[in-house]
Amino acid sequence: MAERSSSSTLGIFHCRNRLFCWFVVTSVVFLLSWFFVLRSTGRLHLVFMPNLSNHIVSNTGFSNGIGGIEVGECGARRRKQVLKVFMYDLPPEFHFGILGWKPEGSSVWPDIRKNVPSYPGGLNLQHSIEYWLTLDLLFSEYSWTTSSRVAVRVHNSSEADVIFVPFFSSLSYNRFSRLRKQERSSRDKVKQDELVKYLEGQEEWKRSGGVDHIVMAHHPNSLLYARNQLWPAMFILSDFGRYPPNVANVHKDIIAPYQHVIKSFDNDTSTFYNRPILLYFQGAIYRKDGGVIRQELYYILKDEKDVHFTFGSIQHGGVSNATHGMHSSKFCLNIAGDTPSSNRLFDAIASHCVPVIISDEIELPFEDVIDYSAFCIFIRISDALKEKYLINIIRGIGREEWTQMWNKLQEVEKYFEFRYPSRDDDAVQMIWQTIAHKVSSVKLKLHRSKRYSHSTDDSVHRTTPQFTVPHNFW
Repeated sequence: MAERSSSSTLGIFHCRNRLFCWFVVTSVVFLLSWFFVLRSTGRLHLVFMPNLSNHIVSNTGFSNGIGGIEVGECGARRRKQVLKVFMYDLPPEFHFGILGWKPEGSSVWPDIRKNVPSYPGGLNLQHSIEYWLTLDLLFSEYSWTTSSRVAVRVHNSSEADVIFVPFFSSLSYNRFSRLRKQERSSRDKVKQDELVKYLEGQEEWKRSGGVDHIVMAHHPNSLLYARNQLWPAMFILSDFGRYPPNVANVHKDIIAPYQHVIKSFDNDTSTFYNRPILLYFQGAIYRKDGGVIRQELYYILKDEKDVHFTFGSIQHGGVSNATHGMHSSKFCLNIAGDTPSSNRLFDAIASHCVPVIISDEIELPFEDVIDYSAFCIFIRISDALKEKYLINIIRGIGREEWTQMWNKLQEVEKYFEFRYPSRDDDAVQMIWQTIAHKVSSVKLKLHRSKRYSHSTDDSVHRTTPQFTVPHNFW
């Protein structure tokens, strides 16, 4: 009996031992399977924070953390959408040299870790996007805050999404467009001719025909001579007022905001009742082309109560007066001038003064993500010229509706601020994001241009992609 009992006990022990082992093995397999499932879906991340020294973009790619790459356990990687930009090393006279900066040694770029060349003030600031975007690309090589970076500079053009042309065309126009004594061509035109020659000699331009190039021409008169030769490129403009639609259009190009000239309204605690001016405009009244409406509106509104509609300029304290006036106004007029747009819209946004836009042909920056109707009043030119129509619309907006728009202005004003270094969702990053949205259409054009690259017909096979200019181009 003792032997039988002992044998029975031993059998039970072995049985339980096998069950325990099976349970352990099953549990381990279960845990391992979930580990690999989580890792494959990207939900398991052990992110290593790189050292500052590892945040330099190299010719061979990105260091850990740059360009939106997160490094996880077992080398798992996830890439965010970061725009990769190749920037030409143009000689300084095309960019910071115009500001008076002189290179030291062989570098064509200032060492922005030590000194950032300053940009001139006044009306020059309106079209200074070329300065801010170029600085942002240079800073991307030293920046270690990669989580919010939208664009990074790469030194191998084959890795790039777009090719950036750092020509300060607006500043060149403002400073060098006037003929000096004994000059046959302005210095600005000479620079444009040199730029075209330079670009047409680059392998990057030959490879794409310029379609993937970014060219800045924010001042309406900038790049006046070269635009017809560089038209395949993506232009960054303030509006399309002085461009034929085959050279620049909303499908190909980008509208960027002006930098506002008046001071931002920090700590704004104003209300509907303590902004005494109902409707504000101060600027050039007698304009040509589409700006003729300004003088017509002047005669309609000049005698209206609580309306400030006068001539003004940036000189003799004009900026200070405009700042005070806009900060004291409920609504600010943005009327078409010589071109459909002006910096007055962005001055109004910075002042939290509800913009009243009277410009039928205006194109607005970032309108794919910003609903301007939430904080602007749009009125057609034909309606604005009707007696009492405009003033009745404005007087019909009460405190509650105005306050909603005033609050919205404070929410969106960050999108129109140019900063260095750039910050989340400021104007610099918004422009890069808009460019990134165009990349797919650029790729489509390039891929389509290669359809017959293996053709033996010399009339079809070309090294440089050819893009047809519509018959009404000229």
